[in-house]
Amino acid sequence: MTTAGGQDLHTLVLDTLGLAITAGEYPRGSVLRTDEIAQRFDVSRSVVREVIRVMESMRLVESRRRVGVTVRAIEEWNVYDPRVIRWRLAGADRPRQLRSLTVLRSAVEPVAAGLAARNATPEQCAELTECALGMVATSRGHRLEEYLRHDIAFHRVVLNASGNEMFARLGDVVAEILTGRTHHQVMFDDPDPAAVTLHVQVAEAVREGDAARAEAITREIAVGALAELDVLAPDPAH
Repeated sequence: MTTAGGQDLHTLVLDTLGLAITAGEYPRGSVLRTDEIAQRFDVSRSVVREVIRVMESMRLVESRRRVGVTVRAIEEWNVYDPRVIRWRLAGADRPRQLRSLTVLRSAVEPVAAGLAARNATPEQCAELTECALGMVATSRGHRLEEYLRHDIAFHRVVLNASGNEMFARLGDVVAEILTGRTHHQVMFDDPDPAAVTLHVQVAEAVREGDAARAEAITREIAVGALAELDVLAPDPAH
C-alpha cells in the first residue's frame, strides 16, 4: 500500500520513526506501543511489526515480553547501517556525525587506494578513470547531483578494487556520507577544483600501480574534506 504521494507506507513509518529515534525524540528506554503506531499512521499491525523487525536489525530497538518495544542506547545502534547514517545526518547532530564519518573515511580510504594500486584489474582502472573524468565534467555549473553520482562511483571502485572485502562493504556507508553532504548543503556550489584534480591523480596512481602515491593523495583528499567541514559545518563542541 502507498500514500497519496506514492510513498510506500512501510518506508514512511520506518523513516519517520527512525528519524525520531536517532534525533533523540525517543530517549533510551522509551517504549513504543505498536497499537499507537498503527493508529498514528493508519496502517495495519503487520506493517508495524515489519517496521519493528527492521529497526531491531539495526539495533535501534528491542522487543521484550511484558514490556514492549524499547529504544536502545546509542552505543548499541548499528551506526554503519546506511539508513541509520542517513537519519542521523538529517538531524540536529549533523556536524558531529559528518565529522565522525569523515574521520572514518580518512582512516580507511587512503589504505584502500594503496591496495587498489596493487590489486585493481584493468577494467577497474578504466572505470576509475571514467569516474574521475565524469567528476571533472560536472564540477562546474552547479551540477552537484550529477557530480555526486560520479563521486560515489569513484569511491566505490576504490574500495572494491582494494581487494579487501571489509573495505568493499563500506561502499554504501561512503555513499550515504557523500549524499548527505550534498543534500544537506554541506558543499560549496561547485566542488573544490583542487579536490577534483586530486581524484584524477588518484586514478592515475592506481592505473600506474603506484601504491604510495595513491595512498598519499587520497589522504590529502580526506584532509581537505575535514577542512571543508570546519567552514561549512563547524562542530558546536569546538
